[in-house]
Amino acid sequence: QVQLVESGGGLVQPGGSLRLSCAASGFTLDDYSIGWFRQAPGKEREGVSCISRSGGITYYVNAVKGRFAISKYNSKNKIYRQKNSLKPEDTADEYCAADPDVSCTIETVQTYWGQGTQDTVSS
Repeated sequence: QVQLVESGGGLVQPGGSLRLSCAASGFTLDDYSIGWFRQAPGKEREGVSCISRSGGITYYVNAVKGRFAISKYNSKNKIYRQKNSLKPEDTADEYCAADPDVSCTIETVQTYWGQGTQDTVSS
């Protein structure tokens, strides 16, 4: 019933761009902040970005700051993640997650998780 369905991603050359989306259903999106996470091959899952319930607050880790952007459209039950100037080290499984109890967090404890998408940046 409660779902975050992810789409987008794929294979891209270094310097290229990808646009990912999450479609929320079974809960009211404007009651939840969104976390963006990734897991590179052989690495632990890490937070990338977050956006608050209203979309007014965002945060990005230094590794992606200025290259990635997250946006939230509560009326459309959609979250978008734009990834520009991609590097080989950006290769990862990407996840969106939702939580009702925080304003914006990159902590991995979240209430709902998407199924993930795989992004590969090749040299």
